[in-house]
Amino acid sequence: MSTAADRIKANAQRFRMQPAAQTGEQSPSTLSAPSDSARRAVREKDVRRTVDLSPDQHRRLDMWQREAADNLGYARVTGQEVLSALVDLLLDDADVAARVMGMLPARR
Repeated sequence: MSTAADRIKANAQRFRMQPAAQTGEQSPSTLSAPSDSARRAVREKDVRRTVDLSPDQHRRLDMWQREAADNLGYARVTGQEVLSALVDLLLDDADVAARVMGMLPARR
């Protein structure tokens, strides 16, 4: 009877023997710097940011989202949608950006 380590080794060996086209990988001889389009594709992917909220902020944001969903006629409005819209507002509106900058010292 084979052990788990033997099965892992056998699977790795079978994987190594597959042609590069089947595995979706490039062979070592064709590996090179990523093309311009590959670099652009990586840069165009969304980047995740996280935020820590106090329990009160979380509860109030939850209530706001439910109210917004009701007002818009949606089943729900996600925190992702709200925060993404807020980032757009911050980056596109100089007055909002100035207000946020003014709030930052108090949050340190």
